[in-house]
Amino acid sequence: MKKNNNKQKVLDLFSGCGGISFGFELAGFEIGGGIDIDQDSINTFKNNFPEAKAFCANLLEFSDEKIRNEFGKSGIDVIVGGPPCQGFSSANRWQKENEDPRNKLFFEYLRFVEILQPKAVLIENVRGILSRDNGYAKNRIEKLLDDLGYNVNCRVLNASEFGVPQNRFRAFFVAIRKDYITTFNFDELKKQPKVCVKEAIGELYSIDQTNEKVLRYKPSNNYTKYLRKENQVIHNHEIIYPAEITQNRISHVPQGGNWQNIPEELFTNNRNNRHSSAFKRLDENACSVTIDTGNAHSNYFHPIYHRIPTVREAARIQSFKDNFKILGSRTSQYRQIGNAVPPLLAKAVADLLKTYLIVK
Repeated sequence: MKKNNNKQKVLDLFSGCGGISFGFELAGFEIGGGIDIDQDSINTFKNNFPEAKAFCANLLEFSDEKIRNEFGKSGIDVIVGGPPCQGFSSANRWQKENEDPRNKLFFEYLRFVEILQPKAVLIENVRGILSRDNGYAKNRIEKLLDDLGYNVNCRVLNASEFGVPQNRFRAFFVAIRKDYITTFNFDELKKQPKVCVKEAIGELYSIDQTNEKVLRYKPSNNYTKYLRKENQVIHNHEIIYPAEITQNRISHVPQGGNWQNIPEELFTNNRNNRHSSAFKRLDENACSVTIDTGNAHSNYFHPIYHRIPTVREAARIQSFKDNFKILGSRTSQYRQIGNAVPPLLAKAVADLLKTYLIVK
């Protein structure tokens, strides 16, 4: 297929398996590259974005010259990613922030921005980053991007408001180069109707009984129409049931319930110190709790079966299409999906950002 040379090109740093990239691709951007230190994540990234340059590397391994050679010639319009920035603290203000090892990778991220001068920058992080230390970290990130020549805005977004069947809150900084004379307005994001767990994974229920992993019927709702095509093979759907004691415990938990519904005699130690998410069973008629990176130790269980969701079910709840294959061990696949930004959440931001960047 011939490439559309008019597409804006994206570089994904700390890419993971490519959740942000997939969202930007859905919005019509071209994925130009991805860098992550985890080999399984990069293998998944390469598999799903075969035209992109993908590197399993630390950003520190990229000299200024290598950044220009690999990405400068083709032109990068947007840099995205979730750099760590735990070292931004008011208690740390008197020492050089770029010497704090917790901030080293954040400043490496900014080095890519400074060298490539993209039209826009997206930084994703935990929602607490905006309020932590009375907003000190938020203000420092905004100031550093401002100094590089960008107008910055930030907001905490809930994925469930953008068509993702999951309550997941993430902080987003969107910075647009000042020569565009505009600031990203989060209020203009287009929200979508809520999607429940059953709409996302209900059509997979029968696989537990039949073990037939080809869906030979048309999608039953708008969300499954988005996820797949007719006669869709289902990948990453290895069904494994936990130990009998775990199945016995979870059998007492109704949809939306948790460990408190389990009889005390089924625990060998004090159960009252457990977190409310322990032994949480998903409610099929509501949005999911936040998908985590767990496997055997995961705290969310299937709505009707006494097991945790499969990797594919977790991926659907994260809004990855069924043709997005996740590579690596089962544990690695869960980690990749749990760490990812939901693609439909990234798409909502990318859809609006695109309208800003074509006006100049």
